[in-house]
Amino acid sequence: MIPSRPENFSAEPDSRAASAGPAATDATLSEALMTIRKRKYVILAAALLGMIYGFYKGSTQPHLFESYGDIEIRSGSSDQYRIAGSTGAGGNRLPTEVAILKSDTLLLTVAEDLDLANNQDFLGMTQRPPHVNIEDPNVRQATIGRMQAIVSVANIPKTDIIRISCSTFNAKLSADIINKLIDAYIKRSFTSRVSSTQRASGWLTSQLDELKHQVETSQNQVIDLQKRIGVLSIDPTHNQISSSLEELTTAAGTAQIARILAESRYRVLSGMDPNSLDQTVANTTNNVAATQLATLRSQRETDMANYAKLTAPGNLGPNHPQVKAAHAQIEELDKAIKQEQDRVIAQAKQTFIAAQANEQQTRAALEDQKSEAYKLRDDLVQYTLLQRDFESNRTLYEGLLEKLQTARVQAGLDSTEIDIIDQAVPPAQPSLKSKSSIMMLNTIIGIVLGAILGFILESLDTNLHSVAEIEAVSGLHSLALIPRARRTGIDTSNLSVIQRNLATLSSPKSQFTEAFRGLRTSLLLSTAGKLPKVILLTSATPSEGKTTVSTNLACVFAQRDVRVLLIDADLRRPTVHHRLGLNGKVGLTSVLTGSHTLEQAIQNVPEMPSLDILVSGPVPPFPTEMLSSETMAELLEKCRGIYTHILIDSPPLLSVTDGIILGRDADAVVLIVRHGKSNKHTIRRARDLLLRAGVHITGIALNAIDLNSPEYYGYYGYSGYSGYGSAGMDAAGWESQSGKSTGKGQK
Repeated sequence: MIPSRPENFSAEPDSRAASAGPAATDATLSEALMTIRKRKYVILAAALLGMIYGFYKGSTQPHLFESYGDIEIRSGSSDQYRIAGSTGAGGNRLPTEVAILKSDTLLLTVAEDLDLANNQDFLGMTQRPPHVNIEDPNVRQATIGRMQAIVSVANIPKTDIIRISCSTFNAKLSADIINKLIDAYIKRSFTSRVSSTQRASGWLTSQLDELKHQVETSQNQVIDLQKRIGVLSIDPTHNQISSSLEELTTAAGTAQIARILAESRYRVLSGMDPNSLDQTVANTTNNVAATQLATLRSQRETDMANYAKLTAPGNLGPNHPQVKAAHAQIEELDKAIKQEQDRVIAQAKQTFIAAQANEQQTRAALEDQKSEAYKLRDDLVQYTLLQRDFESNRTLYEGLLEKLQTARVQAGLDSTEIDIIDQAVPPAQPSLKSKSSIMMLNTIIGIVLGAILGFILESLDTNLHSVAEIEAVSGLHSLALIPRARRTGIDTSNLSVIQRNLATLSSPKSQFTEAFRGLRTSLLLSTAGKLPKVILLTSATPSEGKTTVSTNLACVFAQRDVRVLLIDADLRRPTVHHRLGLNGKVGLTSVLTGSHTLEQAIQNVPEMPSLDILVSGPVPPFPTEMLSSETMAELLEKCRGIYTHILIDSPPLLSVTDGIILGRDADAVVLIVRHGKSNKHTIRRARDLLLRAGVHITGIALNAIDLNSPEYYGYYGYSGYSGYGSAGMDAAGWESQSGKSTGKGQK
């Protein structure tokens, strides 16, 4: 009975994937680097084309002239000159000012002043463009986009200086745009500060009129009381009640001032246009709110420019996902700006409510103290109250009047915070940076496109070029890497046919022979507990080197001084007897038909006494029926009792089913894969045919490889062991190839 074959491992691809661990990322990176190395000439060619195109583009396009201008943003004036609660942007002001300089409003102002929408140098045209109206939304948005592309605004690190640069095809135009932008920025800053301060001053003026009336009323009441009680002045400081009244009156006046200022700030913020709120916040709130609003405004302007670009005629429609996403982003920014403005107004309102409550509480306490004073000294207390009210109202009036006068000069003080360090001048020479940038950009694009093309070519290449690819596609282990070998021009007439065709016999120290010894070791270790008796060697398609592998593998097995039988089971296209110079008239078919016995059909190899050969014999009319017969099974069973190892050279799996039939009776099945010939589809089909038939595949022998190729160089250390198998020529004329052979040495 034929012994069952050991299940040495699962041949399913998932079994290998399950063992993948943290090394998977490294493997993917290695594969990518290998692909780049293989396709390096494609990448280099693309990079060279990109560089040439960039050089041509930079040489033929009009020269760009880049001009610069610098302004300094100084710290604001001292807080003692500001209305209470007014602070500048302080140390965080520079990002806000940079955002303002890059805003659409300022850029559009410059474009309108210089009529840039009709300037051919600004538009980069060689001919004068047709006249357009900048009031057209499309023209306006295109002009803003062009301005954003040619104007750069950046803070010089570790300074308060902002540098503005502009590149156009006209030197004077580059300088004019920068200078006009600086002028527009200074004008806008002055107007914004004056407007904000004047709004606060206007409300304070209305409050001063009311306070003035209160002062006059208090003064008249004091005079009337003096006349009524008949005194000119009374010093009430000796009285404790009078002292308390004095303190409460002072506290009430202070609370009223705080309430008025808080109310002023709240009413100014809540009653103004939301679009003008940002600058007022910068002058009347803390730095965080001003910076946050400026950042959100800048982001919204950027997103609006992007949305306009997307929805420009000829671009995307309103229902396009990118347009919807851009519109949604703008709505989110509007909500964020509204929320931040509401938060600032709410904070001002809370401050006002708190000040109002404090004033009310202070006034209530003052009224209580007044009641007590009236009870004790009606006339004196009444006089004191009137006198203190008068003094309080007068003090409050004088304080607010001073604040109002300060507010009126505040805009002038703030407007001097911007200094022009360097005005832009027309550059004398064109910018070389544009040409080098164009060349570098096109070179990088060429490299990227070359890499993409290389990966596309690699993905379209169905041939398998490396052990990793073959193992990944087939899900099978690699048993050995057999290098490509060829016959050299050395005279071998003194050698036998077997010695000339078996490199493992004539060249025992070559890399070629060492590879077969490695395959032999892998097969001996593939079955646990016992050695494999029947070893089937097959392939997916013809010309993958089955005969070369089977004959040389049989030779290295016989070198162990054990009896080895090589059976040529390719009954359709037998080649073993031609390769070894044997008689092909009597063989396997002769034994299966009963015309000859096994002993009569077996031929011996004089150079290898322990190696016997059973050639295929005459070509039969029905090879498959012969190989699947009981006689074939009995023959193999008989050979098991005679030989230590039986190697079977079978036909290709995708051509006929002979290999599948023989695989059922084999202890080990080796799938021969030829480097550069086998592809993913044939290997998968061959594997699936064997697995569906219940045949367990021991592994793959990769044949005719080039050990110096990027895929195999140094693999398993072959190329590093110069003392273990020479890669050079030997006395038999065999040479292991490293990429120079045409592959005619193996069939």
